[in-house]
Amino acid sequence: MNLHVLAFIIAILPVALSPGASFTLAINNTLVAGARGLAAIILGTALGIYTHALLIGLGISALLVRSPIIFNLLSVAGAAYLLWLGIQLLRRGRHISQPVASYRSARMGIKDAWLANVLNPKAVMLYLTVVSQFAGRDHALLHYLLLASIHVAIMALWLVIICFTLLTSVRVINIRKLSIAINIGGGLILVFFAISNLVQLFMTLKGFSS
Repeated sequence: MNLHVLAFIIAILPVALSPGASFTLAINNTLVAGARGLAAIILGTALGIYTHALLIGLGISALLVRSPIIFNLLSVAGAAYLLWLGIQLLRRGRHISQPVASYRSARMGIKDAWLANVLNPKAVMLYLTVVSQFAGRDHALLHYLLLASIHVAIMALWLVIICFTLLTSVRVINIRKLSIAINIGGGLILVFFAISNLVQLFMTLKGFSS
């Protein structure tokens, strides 16, 4: 194998550790459902990462990017989904008036995390332009799956560290106030991501039309 594993780890670390949709969902889900809620987000995100590895390994991602209409539709769908998730978190934060145990049903699931990852056009471009640089000369599907596994391991370890630190702090912080702050803060972050993606898409389309 002619993989560049060490270089890939160095390149993917800033991406895996930076706050994004999965990070936000993991924080909120951990507060709502504890370790079980965190596991759902990690599993959903992992499935999303492997989906991107499969898509690029099979050449489908390249086809999506070559079709501006399809890629733009993907961008709009991704932004709309992030906006929907953000609004759900904002609504949850506004209506918390009882202990966390009573609104466990409001937690996000595996499908939510998977969709947030798969519908993210930046993730498509990440695997197409960055990850592909470390997959070796033959760009074998197995290589992409191995790199995705490294990505998943880094992401999962980081989220476990962050979220279990959060669970520890819950013992000394007012749980209701922390729930409100994290839900509203997380919702605002997702709404910001959604709007910024739409603005970026609008500017790109405007540049093409001018």
